[in-house]
Amino acid sequence: MLTLYHHPFCPFSRCVRIAFGEYGLSAEFIEERVWERRREFLIVNPSGSLPVLLDGGDVPICGIRPVLEYLDETRGPALGDKRLMPADPVARAEVRRLLDWFDGRFNDEVSRYLLHERIYKRFMPREQGGGAPDSTAIRAGKANLQHHLHYIGWLASRRNWLAGKSLSYVDLAAAAHLSCIDYLGDVPWEDFDSAKQWYARVKSRPAFRPLLMDQVPGMMPSHTYVDLDF
Repeated sequence: MLTLYHHPFCPFSRCVRIAFGEYGLSAEFIEERVWERRREFLIVNPSGSLPVLLDGGDVPICGIRPVLEYLDETRGPALGDKRLMPADPVARAEVRRLLDWFDGRFNDEVSRYLLHERIYKRFMPREQGGGAPDSTAIRAGKANLQHHLHYIGWLASRRNWLAGKSLSYVDLAAAAHLSCIDYLGDVPWEDFDSAKQWYARVKSRPAFRPLLMDQVPGMMPSHTYVDLDF
């Protein structure tokens, strides 16, 4: 039985949850607020980061890339041509390049600002960094998002999926980040049609649906968040 330590609005955790759906896997989910630095969780992953996967053994798989690679190596071959990491080495390298882009650059320039300021800080005690949102950080995240949407649109207009011919981990990672930001209503979809059309295809997949049930207590989602025909 798989066990996933996650947070509903952690993009990395969301990516793994979508992957579970694509692989047809069920799991036990343990919600973790990493800022609480829970002793029991730190024993499992001393870095205190998400996601963390347990697959019935004593060794935890920690971090988004190790978890995705592990799922591909242990479950991917059964998917055949629907595998989320392509078989061709060059295609795999492109998937890894764009995973670095979204889970590195996109996260650092967009998600980290908007999600920390507008979601995480709502639940963090002041001594742990909670408090009022920093409007400067929010403006920076929104401005940076424009650049990334242009790039997503450029990729989507030239490829069937973002890393090429087939759905891959890149689509899951990019959509996981955007879904969190879309909850806040911060994605200007009307200005980025190619990115919007790509996201609508990912969002409409059955594996994505459970994410659309997530809600931040005390904060309603944007009108585009659950709408498949937005």
